[in-house]
Amino acid sequence: MQAQVAKRLQHTEEYYFSRKLREIDEMNKAGANVINLGIGSPDLPPHPSVTAALTEHAARPDTHAYQGYKGIPALRQAIADWYKRFYHVPLHPDTEVLPLIGSKEGIMHICMTFLQEGDEALIPDPGYPTYRSAVQLSGATPVTYSLEAGNNWQPNLAALEQRDLSKVKLMWVNYPHMPTGAQAKAGTFEALVAFAKKHNILLCHDNPYSFILNDHPASLMATPGVMEVALELNSLSKSGNMAGWRVGMLVGKAAFLDEVLRFKSNMDSGMFQPVQMAAVAALNLGPEWYAELNTIYSGRRRKVFELLNLLGCSYDPAQVGMFVWAKIPEGYADGFAVSDEVLQKAHVFITPGSIFGTNGNGYIRVSLCRDEKVFAEAIARVKQSIQHPQTV
Repeated sequence: MQAQVAKRLQHTEEYYFSRKLREIDEMNKAGANVINLGIGSPDLPPHPSVTAALTEHAARPDTHAYQGYKGIPALRQAIADWYKRFYHVPLHPDTEVLPLIGSKEGIMHICMTFLQEGDEALIPDPGYPTYRSAVQLSGATPVTYSLEAGNNWQPNLAALEQRDLSKVKLMWVNYPHMPTGAQAKAGTFEALVAFAKKHNILLCHDNPYSFILNDHPASLMATPGVMEVALELNSLSKSGNMAGWRVGMLVGKAAFLDEVLRFKSNMDSGMFQPVQMAAVAALNLGPEWYAELNTIYSGRRRKVFELLNLLGCSYDPAQVGMFVWAKIPEGYADGFAVSDEVLQKAHVFITPGSIFGTNGNGYIRVSLCRDEKVFAEAIARVKQSIQHPQTV
């Protein structure tokens, strides 16, 4: 028997990193010992209080049952307190907060809740590939909007308004932006909220990088009037070093969250209660936790700048987040060419910017999720195998 794949999967490819990791695995089996600087999976552990909370509650006999779909009250309260403390956003923990099993899950939940065939959704180029995949899986059509270096990677809303927006139901935005590391400029969030109100578009902000190498974490939800037109996803994957724990959250007005919950409640049976209590501990950490984390990432970023200089790349030293986005030197067709050369000659993997959209063609992205000693080894390999003029 040959089962026919559903139409919804016909335009959805396997995730790039899933394919690339298999290639790297084959190279390692052949003795290459590839240094992977491509994926943003934090290599540092969570705070000791987080793992202690997990251990304590996992040892109890009464924490292993199915959990509620909305998360335990302690977690919803901790999320609301976290938003108030760091983003200055007041949220009602019972109605305006929805814990998720990772924010990537939330991207799919939102698309499946609000989109269907005939709808369109705006997605950034460059941007997180999952936005496109989730929109396509919902049956809707993804429509890209261009982000460009000349405009500091901010959306050109005036240009967007020249297009037919009659079928656009939802717009994905993401600041600090992945992959470019750009922050929302003054007035960007206000302009987005006004644009969404004018065109009756649900604004969906993906906000997992706001604490990384950033002294002033910001939330779209602090914008006046935002609750009527927007949802925001957030996560402990990066800010708490808890990527494998799968703890995310969705915040917004109750009417929106209730609709998402209708879909979500058919997809899972709640989050493991000890993980929820560990998340409470992570959300209660103070500014010193983020300062310590960023001291480490700052040292790593200096090493990445050194590596990029060797490759002849140029970059914005003020970018934030867990990656460094860099323009490739002249003489290469695109980021794939640079990535492939570095992988084959130096056995170092860096991500080609092209996987994030057409506007990423001339760029590469390097993850900060490796120890400084690993970056030093990558630098040594590049010095030995690849010669390019240094730039800034």
